Amino acid sequence: MAKGKKVTVYFCQSCGYESSKWMGQCPGCREWNTFVEEAVEKKAAGKLKPVSGGTEELKPSKISEIDMQSKERMETGFTELDRVLGGGIVPGSLVLVGGDPGIGKSTLLLQVCRNLAETMEVLYISGEESLQQIKMRAQRIGRFSDGLQLFCETGMERIEQVVERQKPKVVIIDSIQTIYSDEVASAPGSVSQVRETTGHLLKIAKGTGTTIFIVGHVTKEGVVAGPRVLEHMVDTVLYFEGDRHASYRVLRGVKNRFGSTNEIGVFEMREEGLAEVMNPSEFMLNGKPKGASGSVVACTMEGTRPILAEIQALVCRSNFGIPRRTAAGTDLNRVNLLMAVLEKRAGLSLSACDAYVNIAGGIRMNEPAMDLGIVMALASSFRDIAVDEKTICFGEVGLSGEVRAVSMAQQRVTEAGKLGFETCILPKVSIPGLTDAKGVKIVGVGNIREAIGQIM
Repeated sequence: MAKGKKVTVYFCQSCGYESSKWMGQCPGCREWNTFVEEAVEKKAAGKLKPVSGGTEELKPSKISEIDMQSKERMETGFTELDRVLGGGIVPGSLVLVGGDPGIGKSTLLLQVCRNLAETMEVLYISGEESLQQIKMRAQRIGRFSDGLQLFCETGMERIEQVVERQKPKVVIIDSIQTIYSDEVASAPGSVSQVRETTGHLLKIAKGTGTTIFIVGHVTKEGVVAGPRVLEHMVDTVLYFEGDRHASYRVLRGVKNRFGSTNEIGVFEMREEGLAEVMNPSEFMLNGKPKGASGSVVACTMEGTRPILAEIQALVCRSNFGIPRRTAAGTDLNRVNLLMAVLEKRAGLSLSACDAYVNIAGGIRMNEPAMDLGIVMALASSFRDIAVDEKTICFGEVGLSGEVRAVSMAQQRVTEAGKLGFETCILPKVSIPGLTDAKGVKIVGVGNIREAIGQIM
């Protein structure tokens, strides 16, 4: 093949698999209808450049010889963000921040720039906004120091030159879909361009020790637009969740090479920007109705943090031949399974009923410990009997109707005591692991019949 000749290839948008022809199913990830056509320029193979960017002799290092003093984490000024990152920013890391349009990605990163610019050089590169537009947004957030530098550019080669010349500690790329490399003939945002530019940024981050945040737009399915290999290349993947019309946002870490992937950070969108919500349980329970059936408070664990959430259920007779079931904030298949267990093991006739389950607050929760709360909310709505507002429950429900143990029972009970709950219904097998009930009455149950009997 001649040097510089343009050819048509097909890329898988999920895994980046390359093929010379279109295929319905990708051989790499087994996904259907993910191939897209792109015109690329095939170049002759050249010498590989070292990742470190140096010319020193190639020699492996012993783990005991590696100095960690210069690789200490940097605090962002947001406790919630530091929690999700595992304790702060790791120098030389590549962080991907994704989310729906208008959710607050750029606002959060601009606020992080404001905090970091007080002590270090920060470079904010935008391919979507002009300098004047960025300043207008910055004036709404607050005062910025001269440690923050702004740069509007979409060419990868010119961005690399500026980063090497300025040598900032932190770089923000907004967004990766607007950046292009001259080495790739396809349009910006295409599979090959996103893969190529991310590879360049990865080399810069690891070679210079510069921390790089890249903003990624998401598709209607909620995943970052472009190849799935983008998530594999970066060190950390953060997703902004929530309704942009609501005031609260949830920052969730779905990948983190330097910390836990179960942590979340909760923010509130205000006129001056995003503000931290230090106690998410309080806002999750804000506005909980009193004396209403189908309302139960349950406890879930997000990383090391217990969060109390209100589970709402509405069960009524169906007017149609096929009952309707919906779930918001939790898995619908799990709700259908629990309703089948209730009908088989507890004798509740739910097969001819419509059922609607909602996790109040806008946070999606799929932990098995929420099972007992969903079961009790469904039973409460079906029997039209309200659950005591000072009662909380948690536990995993099996197919035999048994209530199984969950992790970190002590932390859940402690959080319930802090918020003024008086009774806690939990798996009987978890009681021996409790050291201090914090003034909360502990009720152990072995199956769903015993649990329902506590409220009926």
